[in-house]
Amino acid sequence: MNEDNNLLLRNAKIYTPYEVIDRGYILIEKGIIKSIGKEPYPYNVKDLEVIDLEGNICGPGFIDTHIHGILGYDTMDGRKESFIEMSKILVKHGVTAFIPSTVTSSHEKLVKVSKAIKDSVSEWKPKIGSRILGLHLEGPYINPAKAGAQNKQYIREPSIDEFNEYYDVSNKLIREITIAPEIKDSIEFIEYVVQKNVIVQIGHTNATYDEAIRGIIAGATKATHLYNGMRNIHHREPGVVVALLNSPNVFLEIITDFIHVSPQMIKFTIDYAGIHRIVLITDAISATGLPNGIYELGGLKIEVVDGVSRLVETGGFAGSTLTMDKAFRNILSLGYSIKDAFIMASTNPARSIHADKLERIGILKPGYRADIIVLDKNYDVIMTLIDGHAVYEK
Repeated sequence: MNEDNNLLLRNAKIYTPYEVIDRGYILIEKGIIKSIGKEPYPYNVKDLEVIDLEGNICGPGFIDTHIHGILGYDTMDGRKESFIEMSKILVKHGVTAFIPSTVTSSHEKLVKVSKAIKDSVSEWKPKIGSRILGLHLEGPYINPAKAGAQNKQYIREPSIDEFNEYYDVSNKLIREITIAPEIKDSIEFIEYVVQKNVIVQIGHTNATYDEAIRGIIAGATKATHLYNGMRNIHHREPGVVVALLNSPNVFLEIITDFIHVSPQMIKFTIDYAGIHRIVLITDAISATGLPNGIYELGGLKIEVVDGVSRLVETGGFAGSTLTMDKAFRNILSLGYSIKDAFIMASTNPARSIHADKLERIGILKPGYRADIIVLDKNYDVIMTLIDGHAVYEK
């Protein structure tokens, strides 16, 4: 690639994703999309590196806003090297940006992870791999009754002072936090952290409908893995799930592995809430991509059998072994279009954390970063570009 990183992608079926160009080109200058159009390319290509994509699908890279680990690397390692290695691995699955997620743990451990995210973001460069967008604190301020695979030993009431320590040592890189809105002092906590531009998610919660609505009014704008780790829907007390579904300003995370949520329920959710609110996530753990066996998540023993991860003690689900390219293909298998799948896997994740405006990712258009993936006819990832750098080629 030339030193100025000027690149022309040609002969691609481009999904911006809102528009579809059957035979198009993308001009990239210094890592930024300069222009997008329909072939033939109208200018001189003398000083450009040209890649002919041979009619393959081109779209915005996947953005995973909820992932705990992959191939043995775990967010809770508390080492910048783990985040960097995750960055290198995830591009093979079409992920161009991600937010590592913690689990509920001790204050000291969460401080260590928060420092590590700062160090990894400082070291990261586009040629390394997927963009590291900050940290998602999944807990520790959740409801023990809906702990799931979160270690109950460390669940506690919200503390602004404690949160501020994570925020400060991370260099303001706490991007999201999951909280149960019904627990003591949660509403005041939500009102505080949203003023720091931290996205508040509702999850691991036993909230009633009214308690959930109070959390949304306070500033929560996202659901942590909708349905999982939440009070069940009941016709006399609809609960937190219906409150989230009925709030048009709330983005809805869904683990689309067809294990955590049935295909029928995924389809209902998308059709009811609309494609522009659905955020595909993996909730993947460090055992992702590894053989069957016994592993650990946040100090709890888990067993992976045929790709399904469960707590040894209770048999409950413990994260997933899903990857974003598989999540994308699963959505297609339900009958949704490629355009809609890109919106749910790339654009909505960016919008849900304001990365469309802050990092200028999630959409292919002039002025946005050239974080692009290329898929073949089977929807397998054959190329991943970060800031126009081809960091993965199959």
